[in-house]
Amino acid sequence: MKATSAGCVTGQRDANEREQIDVVALGIVTAAILLFVGTGSEVGPRVVNSFLQRGPGPDHFLLNAFLLNIAIIIFGWSRYRQLCAELQARKAAEKQARHLAETDPLTGFLNRRSFNACVDQMIATAAHNGQAVVLAMIDLDNFKQVNDYNGHNIGDLLLRECSGRLAAGLPPRALVGRIGGDEFAAAFPFDPNRDAVITEVASTLVETIGENARIDAIIIEVTASIGLARSDFPGIDNERPDAHALLEMADIAMYHAKRHGRNRFYWFEPQMADEMRFRKELEQGIRRGIGKGEFVPYYEQQIDLQTGELTGFEMLARWDSPHFGIVSPEIFIPVAEDIGAIGALSESVIRQALEDAKTWAPHLTLAVNISPLQLRDPWFSQKLLRLLVEASFPPQRLEIEITESCLHQNVAQARSLIASLKNQGIKVSLDDFGTGYSSLAQLRSLPFDRIKIDRSFVSSLIDNQDSAAIVHAIAMLGKGLNLPITAEGIESDGVLNYLLQYGQIKGQGYLYGRPRPAGELGEWMEELGNAARPELNAVRKAFRDAAGNSAAEAGDETGGTHEPRKRAGG
Repeated sequence: MKATSAGCVTGQRDANEREQIDVVALGIVTAAILLFVGTGSEVGPRVVNSFLQRGPGPDHFLLNAFLLNIAIIIFGWSRYRQLCAELQARKAAEKQARHLAETDPLTGFLNRRSFNACVDQMIATAAHNGQAVVLAMIDLDNFKQVNDYNGHNIGDLLLRECSGRLAAGLPPRALVGRIGGDEFAAAFPFDPNRDAVITEVASTLVETIGENARIDAIIIEVTASIGLARSDFPGIDNERPDAHALLEMADIAMYHAKRHGRNRFYWFEPQMADEMRFRKELEQGIRRGIGKGEFVPYYEQQIDLQTGELTGFEMLARWDSPHFGIVSPEIFIPVAEDIGAIGALSESVIRQALEDAKTWAPHLTLAVNISPLQLRDPWFSQKLLRLLVEASFPPQRLEIEITESCLHQNVAQARSLIASLKNQGIKVSLDDFGTGYSSLAQLRSLPFDRIKIDRSFVSSLIDNQDSAAIVHAIAMLGKGLNLPITAEGIESDGVLNYLLQYGQIKGQGYLYGRPRPAGELGEWMEELGNAARPELNAVRKAFRDAAGNSAAEAGDETGGTHEPRKRAGG
């Protein structure tokens, strides 16, 4: 049974129909031949005698019947040949139509419907032979990016390349199906006492598919996440699984592999089903929550470290879910990105933040993070401009923060987006600087307005010399490039005093208070007189008092000491 074969559906009915048609046609010809022999035996001798003038000629009726019989034989044989040709053409067309209906035209693999039918047959046969069936779900990681960056033609060529690698890495009797756009499934029988063979096959597939592919002179990085399930283990409902159940189990294990770093494989385990149910609840909750306005902005203060003056706020998204409570962006942002809801979620929270920021003092700025996925949207800057116009919010008070991972994925697209945003008057910051993605050449070529030092370095600089050295290097780099610096993660006086040596620098962190929703923020700002022209020492003392009060509260809404790494407003 070849991996690319669709030979699970027989044509027995068509064969029987062809046999019936052939018998009828042959029967007519045979009857005509028998009649020809009967009349010929009577007419033939008389015709010969007539030519030799030895007797009377044949009876005209018999002669006419004999000639008509010859015509019937010729016509019958011709019609028989014609019927055979028509039947063969029809069978070829039906076979082609069946092949197209059962297989994927791009790869030649089975499609989902025919794959399930063939796997059910394989499970029954394997059980009769004392074997089990393993089903592997294979998903190409980040395949959508290949289509977005290189076009669908390159994507199709990459799918063919990976399908060839997949078929070559499987046992000869394996079935392979293309289940979705970049999802494949493979199934083959094996000896349950030699399950180490499966691990070897899965490892080989991860390795071979994970090799860089050269498509039309373009080097494309591709990896695969694989989930495995076997027919001799109970399924999700503690019953022996069929093809549909195996696909579901392998799909759960595959997503487990993706969540744990991709480019690897996992066997299905029952607890994964519970994780998947929770994941589906999150997905459904996110989709509902966007429409119901459950995603709300929280705000973290940004301070001029030298004067203690409030300069603005960074917006951080929170999910105020009626089912889950206050959910950290570390949980819901990756899920929203995976299901394609991050754009709508981010726009919803930014729209609320712009309305909140309109009530602040005019000199206060609003900083917003965007997801790497939003960076791929060619209309993002236009969507953001629409939000600014709707809110009547000055663009120069808005600061968009782009993480280094965005630059790593597509520098050209980042450059285009940054230029578009700056043309509208929006400032652009490079967030999480120092995490290892961007180069100095990229930093110099991209027109950023500010660099933000990642909190992982700032919060640990007192106890970690390497962190202190990195913070010092970035601060000096900012001075050299004439780029203002913001330090994230200031949580102690020791960290603050260390950063004061660098002169004009902004900072944010729990030393100045934890992120707050707009309602609490408004009351706090009102107490400070909107921080428009504060007495410096009074403001510093107010910040410290606020930080102390918030630290005394029972826990943080995120359940941790540090703010999670921000993505798309989180």
